[in-house]
Amino acid sequence: MRIRRRLTALAGLLVALALAVVIASGGGTPTTRSAALSPRSVAAAFKGSPAALASLHAQGNQLLSGGPAAFHARLAGLRGYPVVVNKWASWCGPCQTEFPAYQRASVKYGREVAFIGIDGKDNDASAAAFLRRFPVSYPSYVDPHESIARTIQAAIYYPQTVYIDRQGKQVYDHAGPYETAAALEQDIRRYVLR
Repeated sequence: MRIRRRLTALAGLLVALALAVVIASGGGTPTTRSAALSPRSVAAAFKGSPAALASLHAQGNQLLSGGPAAFHARLAGLRGYPVVVNKWASWCGPCQTEFPAYQRASVKYGREVAFIGIDGKDNDASAAAFLRRFPVSYPSYVDPHESIARTIQAAIYYPQTVYIDRQGKQVYDHAGPYETAAALEQDIRRYVLR
């Protein structure tokens, strides 16, 4: 009986020690690094952008309100351009993992393709902190109750990317994170730049 108590106490101590190590190391997962380009590089990449896309660039990294009406008014103003809509949240680990791919792709394709974010089920302070860590060249609409996401059938997965063609028709829905920048760029070329 005495040996069993000592083994139980030792096991409890080992579990507590392992938990302390995991917490001290940031949860045991590698930290994703931002892939944001310098403001000068972004400005050079977007020089001469069409007016509709330039208006998105001017609101880069901002959180916009207005709900579904504002979001769909923006989409209507982008008719004639393909659109990539990325639904994300600051609390979503896979969103953090894929954000560097969006940081690069939105600049690489930003003179031809409109990028818009939807920040779902989040609070503004956490979302703003996330965007300070992972700045992007396009705005995101706040969507705390997923009312915007539901209008484009994107209210289930985090992250989720919806592709809209030049005529305003949804042509593809990618549920879950992009594991690589190459995979994201392949889908951009396949679904909206064909």
